[in-house]
Amino acid sequence: MSLSESEPLVDVRDLCVRFGRQSVLREINLQIPRGQTLAVIGESGCGKTVLMKSIIGLVRPTEGEVLFDGHNLAELNDKELTRQRVRFGFVFQNAALFDSMSVGQNVAFPLREHSDYSTDEVREIVLARLAEVGLPESIVTKKPAELSGGMRKRVGLARALAINPEIMLYDEPTTGLDPIMSDVINELILRTRSRHLVTSIVVTHDMRTAQKVADRIVMLYPLSRVGDDEPQMIYDGDPSEIMTAKDERVTQFVRGEAGKRLLEMRENNGHQTPQTTS
Repeated sequence: MSLSESEPLVDVRDLCVRFGRQSVLREINLQIPRGQTLAVIGESGCGKTVLMKSIIGLVRPTEGEVLFDGHNLAELNDKELTRQRVRFGFVFQNAALFDSMSVGQNVAFPLREHSDYSTDEVREIVLARLAEVGLPESIVTKKPAELSGGMRKRVGLARALAINPEIMLYDEPTTGLDPIMSDVINELILRTRSRHLVTSIVVTHDMRTAQKVADRIVMLYPLSRVGDDEPQMIYDGDPSEIMTAKDERVTQFVRGEAGKRLLEMRENNGHQTPQTTS
């Protein structure tokens, strides 16, 4: 049975993820209400993408649990997990289109895999989703290699929207794009939320994206630089307040200030044991 509208769609409880001896996430607690757009920020290696993959069940918790609409994903069998994943739309960092397929075939792929629509119905949905992201019908027969980076991102968004997901996951949606195209993607994320009433999670290091599209921002910090008694999530709040956050690590990241980080790197290098030659 689904959770009520007042309860979170995603409920992350004491989530820990380790790969071998390396801990990536530690004691993450995060509740995401229905309809909210959450941005997850932080520097490379802090666990943003691992958190996203845990939410969709691609990475299983080492400890803790992830509930989606009341279902503990780690307890579902493959068939049940697949049924839940159809409720997600995933926009990958590099679009992740199938190179051997045309644009139309890429957008149609989830429909052919997870629905019984007729060929005419599939084509109608494909064209509607492409139009929604500002792409013309003439692009349908083109291959991904013939498209610009921004166009590939928009095709990836059209494919994710094809099955009318309840939750959209965006992994670095503006990486590699110029400022104008980045803002086009940001506008499409906002438009998608208003048209489809979806819950959205945006993993990004682009503060313009985070502040423009999100209702809420959380920031993760790399465990290698977090004390044993410190939380890994160092900010959870309103985008309008992040510039004046009390934690200096947050404001340095938001403003792109490298001073203290460079000092840390120099100190770490200075403590390295010199290599000897035999």
